[in-house]
Amino acid sequence: MLGLKIKAPWNFGPVRDLGIDLGTANTLVYAKGKGIVLREPSVVAVDLNTNTILAVGSDARDMLGRTPSNIVAIRPLREGAIADFETTRKMINYFIEKVLGKNRVLKPRVIISVPYGTTQVEKRAVIEAARQGGAKEVFLVEEPLAAAIGAGLPVEEPVGSMIVNIGGGTTEIAVIALGGIVRGVSVRSGGDALNRSIVEYMRKNYRIEIGERTGENIKIQIGYATDPDPAAIMEVKGINLRTGLPAAIEIKAEEVSQAMEEPLSNMLTGIKRIYEKTPPQLASDIIDTGITLTGGGALLKNIDQLISQEMNLPVTIAEDPMACVAIGTGKIISQMNNLTRLALYHA
Repeated sequence: MLGLKIKAPWNFGPVRDLGIDLGTANTLVYAKGKGIVLREPSVVAVDLNTNTILAVGSDARDMLGRTPSNIVAIRPLREGAIADFETTRKMINYFIEKVLGKNRVLKPRVIISVPYGTTQVEKRAVIEAARQGGAKEVFLVEEPLAAAIGAGLPVEEPVGSMIVNIGGGTTEIAVIALGGIVRGVSVRSGGDALNRSIVEYMRKNYRIEIGERTGENIKIQIGYATDPDPAAIMEVKGINLRTGLPAAIEIKAEEVSQAMEEPLSNMLTGIKRIYEKTPPQLASDIIDTGITLTGGGALLKNIDQLISQEMNLPVTIAEDPMACVAIGTGKIISQMNNLTRLALYHA
């Protein structure tokens, strides 16, 4: 029954079990015994005339904003939730086939990460999409818990660990102890919100229209959460909204930091709120253990400094932060006989 918490060990047979980080921006797949075997953007290109999939992942992402009228490049997940069920199902099926092959005899058992606070309706949508996409049996694990496991935090011990997983659509913030989330929140502000804030800044201040891909490139190259490099400058090309003609301007890192202030403030508010609600003993633990950052947003320059300054706590960026959730699902698969306290949701 959906929502039922069950505890390890489970008897997973010889089926090649998979862990899937089904992210708004990227999907990673972990195969038992092999590690991470797939990293692809969560994008699907569809021909509207024939309702067929033309490309998935990196190939589809390259089509964003460049397709004719009969072809659309879709990101089927928005802010951590399924916005387009049918496209999500096809995407999951494509990724499973890419990993296991089309002629597989046995369907895999799959563990999928979902944002903290995902509703029962959203969970059912994920489970059904995975089943129809080729999974035999589906387990769900909350993203911050999977991220903490992937980052190597002692989630099963009676010690408080604080994780901030900055994904594309959401930022998952949680305090974890004894195999579960004690306090948590999913903030609808992540890497995509940072990209959009840069796009809006260019539109408002320079009257230049750029795409989200360009906004993301600006963020990656000269984006700083705090203390931007005064010498960092980037040429940005777009469309002049006054003339409709091509335009190119130079933008400074200080401006990019200014553009990203609102979504970063939303993340900080969520972190503060969860820490304030944390039981005193666990809050005391976090003073010593600090905050661990995971997710692609953890790669934003100086974001650890910003959070440390605001929270007066030590902040550490996990090794390979983008892969932590996928690694966490893989560790659950590989070590389930040892993870005796950990709770998953089973359909």
